[in-house]
Parts: sequence; C-alpha cells; structure tokens
Amino acid sequence: MALIDFLDKTLAPAEVTEQTLIEFAQAWNNHDIDSLMSYMSDGCVFHTFTGSEACGTRQVGKENVRHAFMQAWQNYPDAQWTRAKHFVAGQRGVSEWTFVGTRTSDGARIEVDGCDLFTFEGNKIKVKDSWRKHRI
Repeated sequence: MALIDFLDKTLAPAEVTEQTLIEFAQAWNNHDIDSLMSYMSDGCVFHTFTGSEACGTRQVGKENVRHAFMQAWQNYPDAQWTRAKHFVAGQRGVSEWTFVGTRTSDGARIEVDGCDLFTFEGNKIKVKDSWRKHRI
C-alpha cells in the first residue's frame, strides 16, 4: 500500500505547470529577484551546483535562498539561461538549459549545460536542485 500512496502523492495533478517553469526561467534571465522569489514556497530549499556538501550547498528558507540566487548575478552579471526545456510530472519538474555568462573574478566566458530538478508544494517550488556540467 505504501507504493500506491507514494505514487498518488508524487503523481497527483500538479498545480505548477510547464508555463510556471517558463516564467520562472524568464525571471532568472531578467535578473528579477522579487519575481523569482514569488515562485518559491515559504520553507524553500536550494541546492547549489557546487559546495562542500554532497548536495552542493544547501540553502534553506526564503532569505537564504534569495541571497544565494542573487550571488549568481553578482558572480556573472550578464548571466543567461538559454535553450531552456521544461517538463512537469506530478509534484516534480525539470528544467534543462545552457548557462552563459562572464565570470566577474577573471573575465572568463562560461558556457555549460545544466538542469534544475524541482519538487513542488502546492503552486510553489519547494526544492530547486541545480546541476551543471564542469568544462575543463
């Protein structure tokens, strides 16, 4: 019975749609922190693509997530997420993209593929787990 309960909860009709993820991605490209945060739940979690933990760095709560999101634009003032593709399945979602930007610290131009794995809570994003390729 536990598997059926899990699937019912996981695959329940989503309140978040593909259009939601399209708008969320556009807010990233617009560097619009207030719009971005309007899509996040009160107890949101953000796993960055890098850090000392297995998950990268785990940011918990709107203020910490907000600060971490803003770091992306501070580190890459011209950051854009291009060629985006999105899908939603129940309470989970994925956005695939190519990140392009110029790193502030050394002026290097970065272009790498990545994705975000989402968990939804109602009509908000509860967890944003970011993954990015590492070019050498």
